[in-house]
Amino acid sequence: MTTMLDRPEVGRAAGRQSLWRMPELWGAISIASMWLAVLFVGIYGGDFTSWNAGSQSTTIPSAVFVAFFAFLATVSVAKRAFARGGDATR
Repeated sequence: MTTMLDRPEVGRAAGRQSLWRMPELWGAISIASMWLAVLFVGIYGGDFTSWNAGSQSTTIPSAVFVAFFAFLATVSVAKRAFARGGDATR
């Protein structure tokens, strides 16, 4: 009796992978570029300013908002790129 696999066995043990086909590399590059964007927005970006009905104002650096979304994206990319078992398609 033969058994069919739903997908072929592909992994690092099957052969040496090219450097450009490693999901860990692209995950690290994308995470680094996200946080570089946060750095540059923090340095060169403007501020979010809100004025009350009176004369009080609240100023928040725009990097805070960019950092929040970069954090969410980092978690998502890291979960996919650095998944255990080498299967990054799940």
